[in-house]
Amino acid sequence: MTEPLHTERLMLRLMRADDLNDIYSYQSDPDACRYLPYEPRSREAVRQNLEVHSKRNTIAEPGDYLRLAIQSRLTSKVLGELYFRLDSTVNRSAEVGWALHPEQHGKGFAAEAASALLDFAFDRVGIHRIFAKLDVRNSASAELCTRLGMRREALFIDDEFAKGEWTSTAIYAVLEREWAARQS
Repeated sequence: MTEPLHTERLMLRLMRADDLNDIYSYQSDPDACRYLPYEPRSREAVRQNLEVHSKRNTIAEPGDYLRLAIQSRLTSKVLGELYFRLDSTVNRSAEVGWALHPEQHGKGFAAEAASALLDFAFDRVGIHRIFAKLDVRNSASAELCTRLGMRREALFIDDEFAKGEWTSTAIYAVLEREWAARQS
């Protein structure tokens, strides 16, 4: 991915080192990290992750991923992030995920950003099926999946021990043809 994606209010682009303050503001927040696979991070941990993620810009082989900053076009502030990982080249499947600063919840930014990412994945990368894995307690992400036209395909009960407790995982997915039908 060499060029940012633009929506009405957002720019989706590769993360950069100068995003540190904005990303640290939510990755260090316990509420923002509640359903993420990591505990709140230190400033140094965020810096180290940014160093790694900012170098990832290719989706060619299974396991390749992008971490995209969700940047406000109005304020230039990073509001959150998107995750896109190529799962299989044979099956043309990919995983998506998102995290948003709690102050930005309820404003439609996650839906706007995720919709643009799905457009990119289906139209430019040639993905056939996109799925999201989320903690079943994360009702906001489940609602977002539904708004995006994703259906719940699976529920795994107590499949992960995370942050000191057993958690259950829901899988949501949408196919290329389903996405195209919604867009027309």
